[in-house]
Amino acid sequence: MMMSGFIPSDAVEEGSLEYTPSSQIEVQVFPAFAGRLSKAWLRKVAEEALDIQDEVISPTVSLVIADDETVHNLNMEYRGLDETTDVLAFPLWTSTESANLNADGFFLPPEETAPLGEIVISYPQAARQAQEGKRPIRAEMALLIVHGVLHLLGYDHANPRQESHMWARQDEVLERIPLK
Repeated sequence: MMMSGFIPSDAVEEGSLEYTPSSQIEVQVFPAFAGRLSKAWLRKVAEEALDIQDEVISPTVSLVIADDETVHNLNMEYRGLDETTDVLAFPLWTSTESANLNADGFFLPPEETAPLGEIVISYPQAARQAQEGKRPIRAEMALLIVHGVLHLLGYDHANPRQESHMWARQDEVLERIPLK
């Protein structure tokens, strides 16, 4: 995992980070959930969410499908919430300019992908939410991946205006994702 720390979502300007098709999506699935969803499909969902932006950056995104305990511990450590949640997003940058820098503060060569951040999803929580919502697990996972990517891109839902805008972008992406 490339997690280096939690940056509050209000530190990122909404929609400020933009995507180019040469992104790299790193998918890690805890062994207990391996084979339940293909890594290729998980990667495709993240790519569709990144495609919502104009073409400017080529990010590397890490997507981790984890268990409740891991997500609970991360939620406690980085958000101070002693509970499991469905998805956590850890953006590494606060602007397009800094996304072009490597860890030492040097600009990345054009062929390099900048790390955008990491998304960690609790598969058991997603399964519970899918069951409660009477929808397939793929639909719930797609929603959580898209939601996480949008947070990495600077979207938030801290107030009604932001929420409305983020939900509209989320729906726009979800319409393009095959659930079979």
